[in-house]
Amino acid sequence: MGDKVFTFIVGGKAGEGVKKAGSVASKLFKGMGRNVFQMDDYQSLIRGGHNFSVVSSSIGDITSHYMKADLLVLIDSLSYEIHKEQITKEGIIVYDSDVIGYGEGIGVPLSSEAKNHESPDLIKGVGAVTALFAALGLDKSQLESTIRTEYSKNAEENVSYAMSIFEAVDRKIEGKFTLEAGESSRPMLTGNESIALGAYASGLDIYYAYPMTPSSSILHFLAAHEKDLGITTVHPESEIAVINMAIGSAITGARVMVGSSGGGFALMEEAISLAGMTETPLLCILSSRPGPSTGVPTYTSQGDLGFAIHPGHGEFPKIVASPGSISEAFYVAAELMGLAWQFQTPTILLTEKHLSESSMTVDIDVRMANWAEAVMHKEGEYKRYLDTSNGVSALLSPPSDELIKWNSYEHDEMGITTEKAEIIVKMQDKRRRKRETIERYMKDMQTVNRYGDKGPVICTYGSTTMSVLEALRYKGMNARVVQPLYLEPFPVWEFEGYENEGVIVVEQSSIGQFATIIKEKTGITATKVIKKYDGRSFDPIELSEELQGVI
Repeated sequence: MGDKVFTFIVGGKAGEGVKKAGSVASKLFKGMGRNVFQMDDYQSLIRGGHNFSVVSSSIGDITSHYMKADLLVLIDSLSYEIHKEQITKEGIIVYDSDVIGYGEGIGVPLSSEAKNHESPDLIKGVGAVTALFAALGLDKSQLESTIRTEYSKNAEENVSYAMSIFEAVDRKIEGKFTLEAGESSRPMLTGNESIALGAYASGLDIYYAYPMTPSSSILHFLAAHEKDLGITTVHPESEIAVINMAIGSAITGARVMVGSSGGGFALMEEAISLAGMTETPLLCILSSRPGPSTGVPTYTSQGDLGFAIHPGHGEFPKIVASPGSISEAFYVAAELMGLAWQFQTPTILLTEKHLSESSMTVDIDVRMANWAEAVMHKEGEYKRYLDTSNGVSALLSPPSDELIKWNSYEHDEMGITTEKAEIIVKMQDKRRRKRETIERYMKDMQTVNRYGDKGPVICTYGSTTMSVLEALRYKGMNARVVQPLYLEPFPVWEFEGYENEGVIVVEQSSIGQFATIIKEKTGITATKVIKKYDGRSFDPIELSEELQGVI
């Protein structure tokens, strides 16, 4: 239930250590054995503007942040005006009395105390962490240990500042909140870290990417751990170079992955068709943000759904999946890498900023990630595009005495360019049979997740699944949540029996793309579509009220 959730929000300008303060709070809760969900909201600015970090924790399951806080630490006047109403009944507001003057809550001189230090703006985040320690009744020695670990650069200055703020705030808060500890501490990952590790567990050799929010941190994470993981990371000059280099590497036998957001993926689209024609194993990460064009670079959206399942020109099979949690992102990335090599076709992991950049405590069993395998040519004359009954031809990688020819033109079984009508039909039929083979194979996979066994049917997908589950948990509502994990081919066989149900759809699209796809593929028309398309993810309290009104 929602009353067991403790939420900490820290807000301020970019450059005031807001995100770091949120991360330190998450580690504190995680160290207590609590489950944690952290969401960072930031503008596309290096300095100024308005940033905030929301950290919600519970000893029970938690799959979303809450926008009603028990403790609000507001460093600047804009944050105060935006967030001052987002407080629970028993909650506390701590604000910088030097910039806000008088307000509701507890004023602390964060700025004047910071002036005596080397980084007066950035150090304010240390003040936010200090307020949290005081509010939880933790002592100075615990605070000092955390500051020295988490703010090791200029540690003495940071500790000195923290102690001065602790004296000012502790007398006014006096250990207001007592949090129950959980049984054990679990690891904490962002969605992008989970995706990167899942691909690694399935055999990733090379990651190609040109930075584009919100996919950029995959590149940063893998580059930082190149030696640990044995993965090569490459940052080419453009997204066009990214995908063409990846296809070239895959032809040599390397397991490759590329990543971008909608605008970068649009530049990759022609080469997606190249991968379709050459039958190249390729894993693509599409992490969405609001569009069209540059859109809102640092916020979240599910507006790329139609784009993800219909990339490229011409007809060729592709597989698209969208994980519904950060843990699930690990398994989906691994599975899609395996499917790409098994069926020699592009696979696409569709996600959103909300999952990519949020972080939470996770349970992941790396042994459940299958190594990417392919059917390999053994002996005899090699035909790259041998026309088989299931549409899948054996692979052969160089060096080899056999001729290996991958061709972007229509081709015969050897890979030799052709314009003969009968061979064009033969190869089109081969690719179509491959899609049919994929669909048959998927019927034995888990392509849909279901939660709950009674109540109305709620269909959702991707990161919105986390919001729906938390909204139901908050209100204690019963519902049957149906989350298609795979979106192309769409698992229509999993929707049998829902034709006469009053299906509710929850998604982050202004035109209801997900509801439209469900209707197109299954014939099921949603009785209600709950949509949000302002770039922000659903707040579980607000979503629970909408769902309660419908249910």
